[in-house]
Amino acid sequence: MNNQSDDVAAFIESHSQEYLPRTPPSDNENGCKYLARTSNHQHQCAGTKSVNMTSVGVPSYMDKDVKCTTAIPYTLYYGTFIHTPELGKLEVLNNTLIGVNSEGYIDFIQSDFNEDDDDPIYFFRNTYKNSGSWKHFQFYDLRDTFQFVVPGFVDTHIHASQYPNVGVGLNIQLLDWLTKITFPSENALGENMSMTHQVYSKIIKKTLSCGTTCASYFTTIDQPSTTLFANLLLQYGQRGFVGKVCMDHNPVYPDYEEDIDSCMDGMKTLIDDLERLNPSDEILVKPIVTPRFALSCTDKLLSDLGKLSKERNLNIQTHISENVKEVEQVKQQFPNDKNYALVYDRHQLLTEKTILAHGVYLEQEEIDLIKQRKCSLSHCPASNTFISSGEAPIKKYLYEDDINVSLGTDVSGGFEQSILGVLKQSILVSHHLSMKFEPKDDDKKENVKLSVADGLYMATLGGAKAVGYGQMLGSFAVGKKFDAQLIDLDRGNIDMFSWQHTLPWKDLIAKWVFSGDDRNCIKVWCNGRLVILKN
Repeated sequence: MNNQSDDVAAFIESHSQEYLPRTPPSDNENGCKYLARTSNHQHQCAGTKSVNMTSVGVPSYMDKDVKCTTAIPYTLYYGTFIHTPELGKLEVLNNTLIGVNSEGYIDFIQSDFNEDDDDPIYFFRNTYKNSGSWKHFQFYDLRDTFQFVVPGFVDTHIHASQYPNVGVGLNIQLLDWLTKITFPSENALGENMSMTHQVYSKIIKKTLSCGTTCASYFTTIDQPSTTLFANLLLQYGQRGFVGKVCMDHNPVYPDYEEDIDSCMDGMKTLIDDLERLNPSDEILVKPIVTPRFALSCTDKLLSDLGKLSKERNLNIQTHISENVKEVEQVKQQFPNDKNYALVYDRHQLLTEKTILAHGVYLEQEEIDLIKQRKCSLSHCPASNTFISSGEAPIKKYLYEDDINVSLGTDVSGGFEQSILGVLKQSILVSHHLSMKFEPKDDDKKENVKLSVADGLYMATLGGAKAVGYGQMLGSFAVGKKFDAQLIDLDRGNIDMFSWQHTLPWKDLIAKWVFSGDDRNCIKVWCNGRLVILKN
C-alpha cells in the first residue's frame, strides 16, 4: 500500500475545528468560579490561552482546537464519588471534596465533609497546603439527589475499524465472520482516507460519550491511517493505546495481509509518529504491539513483534481461545506447541503488559501460565454471545486463579459500544453459567456469579491495570489522574421517584448498571479536562 502521510495531513487540516479562545472568569470574593449544580457553562481559569501545537512537538497541521492541549484550571469538585478500590469492594465517598491540579492529578481528597460546619471553598482554602498558589480555581457542586461520579471506563479490547459493522453477522461464527465481513471491510477502510476519517472520528466520539476515557484499540494493517487515528484521539481528548494490526499469514483472504518487513517498518514508523504527536508534558496516546491472533501470523512475525515489545518496552494486545474451531486450527498450525498460550509465550508475547482478549476455552495449564506471566484478560461477553463463541468463567479467573480481568466491547463482534452495557452483559453471562448447575448445587451456582462491584471493578481499575495504568487510573486517590464521568440517574431510560433518594447506594448503582445507558453519562473528564458535556 502506498504511503499516505500527505493524505493524512490533508484530512486533519480540512476536518479539524478552528481554535476558539476562551474568556477567563472574573475574580470573585472567594477567588474562584462557582459552577452551580444546574449550570452547563464552562469557564477556563484566568490566563488561559491558545497552545501552539508545533511548540509541543505536534506537526503544524494539528495547530487547531485540540482537546489534549486545553489548559487545565485547578478544580475543586464536591459530590458523591463511587469506585471499587479493590476487587469486590464498592466504596461510596459521600459529601466529598476532590481537588484536581493543572496537570490533571488528584491532589486533595476530603470525604464526609460537613457543610454545616464550614463553607467548602473556605475549608479548602484553609486545608489544602498549596491553595494560596491558585489565584483562580473552579468549583463544581455535583450534589444533585441522583447524581454521582465514577471513574472513567477503560475499554481494553475494541476494533475501531469495525465500527460500521456493529450488529452485522448474527448467525456467523468467528472464522467465517472474519472472512466474510471483517477482512473485506478493514481492507477497504485502509485504502479510503475519507471513509477512514469518518469511521474513526465517530467511534472515538461515541465511546467518549459513553464514559470511556481510555481504550486499547485495533485499527487495520495500514500505518498512515493508524497515525490518523492517533491524531483524532488527541483532537477529541481520549487516552488511548493505538494498535496497528500485524498479520502476514491470511490464506482465507490474502488481499488483506502484508509482508514482515512492511509490517515491522510500519510499526517503527507508528512508534516514532506517536512520540512526536504527544504534547511534550503528557503521554495520552501510546503504540501497542498488536499481532491479530496466532492464526494470522507466522512464527517469524510473532518473534519479531515479541522482540520489538521488549526492546521498546511496549504493551501487547491480541486474541486467545475465543472460539472452539479457532483453538483447533491453532493446534494444527503450531503442532509443536502444546496449547494456544504457549505459542505466544515462545515468542515473548506473554508479559505483564499483555492483554489477552476472550479466553473462553483456556486450559488450566494456560491459565497458570497467564497468571505466572502476569498478563491480563479482556472479557468480551457481548461479542462472545453475539457470534456464539461461548461463556468465559470469569469469576474463577478473578477469585480462584488470581488473574486480572478487564472488560472489552470488542466492536464489532460486540454490539455494545459502551462498557456500561458490557458490564451488564458480564453479570448476565455469569448468571447463565450458574444455571447450568443442578438445583442441588447452590454453592457452585453462587461461585460463578459476578456481582455489580465485580463488574464495575473490571470496567475501571481492572482495565487500568490491564493497560499498565493501575497506579494512575481506575479509582479516586491522591496521585491518580482525574479520569471520571458524572452520572445522572434521573434521565434517559431510568425513571426515579422522589422517595427513592433513601435507597442504598448499592441499589442505585444497580439501577444504573441494568437500566442505564449513555444518556445517564452527562459529563466526562479525561486527564482533568472536560471532554464531554451534554445538555
